[in-house]
Amino acid sequence: MTDQTWNPRLRDQLAYHWTAQLRGRLDGLTDDEYFWEPAPGCWSVRPRGAGTAPVQGGAGAMTIDFAMPEPDPPPFTTIAWRLGHVIVGVLAVRNAAHFGRAEIDYQSFEYATTAADALAQLDAEYAAWMAGVESLGEEWLARPCGEAEGPWADRSMAELVLHINREMIHHLAEVCLLRDLYPHTHGKGQ
Repeated sequence: MTDQTWNPRLRDQLAYHWTAQLRGRLDGLTDDEYFWEPAPGCWSVRPRGAGTAPVQGGAGAMTIDFAMPEPDPPPFTTIAWRLGHVIVGVLAVRNAAHFGRAEIDYQSFEYATTAADALAQLDAEYAAWMAGVESLGEEWLARPCGEAEGPWADRSMAELVLHINREMIHHLAEVCLLRDLYPHTHGKGQ
């Protein structure tokens, strides 16, 4: 029987998508693509004071649009918004809760002013997440997530890792699709 250690398998699932399908597709992301609003009323990352959403979170020059509760249907979101969500809500908050990163949330994060800066933030949070998951070993994967995960508190860390893998693959695939659409709406893909 083969060794059934789950930690490398959980990491490999995301690492494969990151390396083979996602991260390379983000190279060369321009500021125009990053901030492009493909539909009216988009939520995005904007200069402080420029947002029209009910809530603008952020500690620096830029804020991210959102509302609580989320409207139905929710507004379409830009690449900037989707990357902000992945960087903060998917990775940084979990890195803080589980792996020693400084405490962070949507309100206290300093959102990138450029696509290149956002990708650097994404790379840093991804690296911290992957190193943190590796540090868990097998025993910690079976333990409950704890209070920081709210309704997930009693679920295992392995379940949280699988959830984060899904979130990363899902949202970054959306970003890739928006990148595919951008040249076709700006006369470059026809």
